[in-house]
Amino acid sequence: MSAADDVGIRFVKALAAKDAAALLDVLSPDVDFRALTPGRAWEASTAKEVVDDIVLRHWFEPDDHIDALERIEPGESTGPRHRIGYRVRVKNPNGTFDIDQQAYFEVDNERISWLRVMCAGFVRADTTTATNC
Repeated sequence: MSAADDVGIRFVKALAAKDAAALLDVLSPDVDFRALTPGRAWEASTAKEVVDDIVLRHWFEPDDHIDALERIEPGESTGPRHRIGYRVRVKNPNGTFDIDQQAYFEVDNERISWLRVMCAGFVRADTTTATNC
């Protein structure tokens, strides 16, 4: 496993723990961030925006309890870009959901400086119904 894989795994574990401090630590302060979820496209240029305004406010709201990190799949690098796939299980007042995401990222000084995320949305764990993030 490469040093970049370790950084990607730190990002995923921090996200699954909804740990704002750990997310801020793994993202460069001036991260170049874009993401696509079923409901919208997202952009940010600072780690604080990514963590406070997107990940922990919209993607995973306070009543979204992440029960499990179901899967982490580091992928092969393409030049400076790395890939990691992951799935989390979330429970909230609306039920239990699986959220699958793929992230592509670049690392600078052991922090993610460039990040693109594709999200499959909140998919009910007991059916094939999906909702938008």
